[in-house]
Amino acid sequence: MSDDIEIIHADGEILCYIIRRTFLPPHTTFITPPESKQQVGFIVYPKDGTIPRHSHRSLERHLVGLSEVLLVRVGYCQIDVYDSHQQLVATRNLFENDVVIMEGGGHGFHILDDTVLLEIKQGPYLGVNDKELF
Repeated sequence: MSDDIEIIHADGEILCYIIRRTFLPPHTTFITPPESKQQVGFIVYPKDGTIPRHSHRSLERHLVGLSEVLLVRVGYCQIDVYDSHQQLVATRNLFENDVVIMEGGGHGFHILDDTVLLEIKQGPYLGVNDKELF
């Protein structure tokens, strides 16, 4: 893809994508593949372009697992990325406007400065049943 996008994987499974704030594609570019639980991409439009009005059909989808997208709006932190066996695979620094797409495995954060994360994930949220701490 790009030096501005890192894919972290283990045992043939994609665990996460890190999209650096410097990534700015010249044309529409999707980061995640079509079969991913979370579709994340950059849509590029020319000046004076339009997006036709539309709605999204109520189609039933079956998802196993949960993916989430995190945007570092403000601050600085580190993410620890774990595989499906709860073993540490990587630690990365995240800065303002970096994006992380969590696809598999587990994760944890070390907050190194006052930080605000924007989190996007599928719902509904199941509360305490949604997470397994390790």
